[in-house]
Amino acid sequence: MPDALRAATVQLAVASDTPRLDAELLMAHALTLSRNDLLLRQRDLSVPPGFAALLDRRLAGEPVAYITGFRDFWTISLAVTPHVLIPRPDSETLIEAAVAHFAGRAPQAILDLGTGSGALLLAALSEWPDANGLGIDASSGALAVAQGNAERLGLADRATFQSGDWAQGVDGQFDLILINPPYIARSVTLAGDVLHEPDSALFAGVEGLDDYRRIAPDLPRLIAPGGMAAIEIGYDQKVAVSALLVDAGLAVRALQDLAGHDRCLVATWPQRDGTA
Repeated sequence: MPDALRAATVQLAVASDTPRLDAELLMAHALTLSRNDLLLRQRDLSVPPGFAALLDRRLAGEPVAYITGFRDFWTISLAVTPHVLIPRPDSETLIEAAVAHFAGRAPQAILDLGTGSGALLLAALSEWPDANGLGIDASSGALAVAQGNAERLGLADRATFQSGDWAQGVDGQFDLILINPPYIARSVTLAGDVLHEPDSALFAGVEGLDDYRRIAPDLPRLIAPGGMAAIEIGYDQKVAVSALLVDAGLAVRALQDLAGHDRCLVATWPQRDGTA
């Protein structure tokens, strides 16, 4: 088994930035084991017949998460399909922002606009066991994935999913709003795993700002007093998206991801002294 993992790592190096991790995840999936179990038992295991086919799919460019059907995010594991974006560590910055904002208290009502796999909403609900949430998405395929994840994680009684066009038709106020919209400019040439992900969840017009322009005006009526919206942005969109939020009457501050890129904008009601 160790020799097989080494050989697979060498093969995958031409198709992946994380060839060893990919090899381990694919082998674990073929053996129906967790990666940790694989690493602990690898010297006692044999390579299963199905591993070669999984390796071929990865060499052809298919993302590991779509091959295995799962991706870990925050403290939960999510089922993913080609109907949804693959949850990424960058997006955990939004949950980190929420945890910091609600230190010592907990949000009760959570809204996730563009819920996809349900990653952000379900991560938040797992963090705050007394909260309830609403996930909105325009894709019926994505909503089915999100609902399935909620049921598998035991969160279906606190999570509602419905079809929608961003915040249109959404009533009420929410303590926490989580938003990860498409933000890639149509002219950008993509490579790697994103080539397999749904275009509708990636591209947002000429500048990558189309959906922010539609979302920002609705946020003031949706954010409850003392609440916040955590909004994912592209690494170079801090100024442009912040301007949209400020124009809507909100206070804005930016947070960086682990790579040091501006990744999350926190939008809140301004305090009386004008600060966030």
